[in-house]
Amino acid sequence: MCGIVGILGAGPVADQIVEALKRLEYRGYDSAGIATLEGDGALDRRRAPGKLKNLEVRLSNAPLRGAIGIGHTRWATHGKPNETNAHPHASERVAIVHNGIIENFRELRDELAAQGHVFATETDSEVVAHLVTAELDAGKAPKDAVAAALPRLHGAFALAFLFAGEPDLLIGARRGAPLAMGYGDGEMYLGSDGLALAPFTDEVSYLEEGDWMVLTRHSVEFYDESDRRVSRPKQKSLASAFLVDKGNYRHFMAKEIHEQPEVVGRTVAHYTDLSAGRVALPFELPFDPAKLDRITIVACGTAYIAGLTAKYWFERIARVAVDIDVASEFRYREPPMSRDGVTIVISQSGETADTLASLRYAKAQGQKIVGVVNVGSSTMARESDVQALTLAGPEIGVASTKAFTCQLAVLACLALAFARARGELTVEAEARYVAEFLALPGLMAEALKHERDIEAVAHDLARARDVLYLGRGTAFPLALEGALKLKELSYIHAEGYAAGELKHGPIALVDEDLPVIVIAPPDGVFEKTVSNMQEVAARGGRIVLIGGAGGAEAASLKLHASIVMPAMAPTFAAIVYALPVQLLAYHTAVFMGKDADQPRNLAKSVTVE
Repeated sequence: MCGIVGILGAGPVADQIVEALKRLEYRGYDSAGIATLEGDGALDRRRAPGKLKNLEVRLSNAPLRGAIGIGHTRWATHGKPNETNAHPHASERVAIVHNGIIENFRELRDELAAQGHVFATETDSEVVAHLVTAELDAGKAPKDAVAAALPRLHGAFALAFLFAGEPDLLIGARRGAPLAMGYGDGEMYLGSDGLALAPFTDEVSYLEEGDWMVLTRHSVEFYDESDRRVSRPKQKSLASAFLVDKGNYRHFMAKEIHEQPEVVGRTVAHYTDLSAGRVALPFELPFDPAKLDRITIVACGTAYIAGLTAKYWFERIARVAVDIDVASEFRYREPPMSRDGVTIVISQSGETADTLASLRYAKAQGQKIVGVVNVGSSTMARESDVQALTLAGPEIGVASTKAFTCQLAVLACLALAFARARGELTVEAEARYVAEFLALPGLMAEALKHERDIEAVAHDLARARDVLYLGRGTAFPLALEGALKLKELSYIHAEGYAAGELKHGPIALVDEDLPVIVIAPPDGVFEKTVSNMQEVAARGGRIVLIGGAGGAEAASLKLHASIVMPAMAPTFAAIVYALPVQLLAYHTAVFMGKDADQPRNLAKSVTVE
């Protein structure tokens, strides 16, 4: 969740860009930079590691006076958080700022290097500047160069482009990461959200998925992902200096669901060396994973479900046994623990009372503590031996969404790192897994395109009194999460079960009035799940299948509805399949008139027993 700002101004814009970037500091960052067009039409940049005050010092010593510019706050993913890797990235002809992840950057970089392009950074982002430059060198105008380049970029991104010799042109684009534009009097703006633009305008338009736009000081042209000219409504932004903006979403929860391609991409890139195809933890482990015979995972609520999912990865990939428990039970059960063991605690806030008490118990037993937390200044982060930050950014909605998928991403990377240390992972297998990570943001963006289909299912679900969720493998924890989300948001009774447990009790509930949500990616247990679906169908249950293309046909059943997910490798499919599960609960609640951001009786952080 880096920050992007662009301004077509009436005078020098550098100070305005810094002011806008300050409003995006809540997203987290470790370097910042600005590029403008100077009087001769040439690109010029100022960048600095660390906080914006360091950039301000650079600007005071060497001002930028251009009336058009772009700015960026970066959280390091590809490459160290230094000045060289800070945005904007530039060639002689174009400067860019980028949020997200370009999953095919290696192939593009090799292709462009063969053409003579020289790369100065370790980042995936720089390849975008050179790709557009190559199109410009081929004789295309800036607008056409961007239109030619965008389809070649795989992954999730928000982008802003500034062109040498073009003092009245900014271009922006989004796929899987948010971008807004603002209207001024003889000025135009773009930014990561309405909050960045609040000092300048309260009239904004939000790009929809796949959109790109061409800005001048007096006009804007919007294009969809097929390059068709479209219109996007102008609306009043309610952003202020004190509020994180909802953008064009009705609820923070909806916004946070849609932020997941960006924040998961950021988290994955922070924990991997994507160029080398290997996991690269951003911290030293104070223990040797090769010597572990058991891991203990403790958490509450959705964080517990993230831990339950990770149990599959640690045991299958790293071949280490895992005990997992809800913190409110663990802390009072007082289990015996080995003095050389490792306990992983998971919490969005880092202040969850039961989990914190469990951390302290495990530490007193001699355990090393890995804290998977979203708030680096939290008590849990401070008291852990290792801070494994999830980088989801602030999560305003009470029901966890992006924090959950970022927790899954961090835990998956930990499982791979442990597996390598234990000699359970070949170089080739690790590279394959990292390539699967690299594809996640793009797959999540694809999954979000099915929101209308999910909304239609939700309207029908809103009439149910009870709902059953089924899954096997890592889809079983997702079934628990789906039921939990539906209960939290819509107040409909729901239960999640391992599909193989169906005949051990839950099948007694199945009749023609019971919706049964089956989460079934095309993995090694898909055929077993199909057998359970047949048992439900034989008793008249209304089956909603969340699965891959062809899943409905393979099941050879009459389904009430099917939500089709993009094709993907199965190991980490839970990270993508979490999105339709979240959307289904969200739209059910909204259709029923419930407050999706603040469900009754619930708090964002449970800091008391």
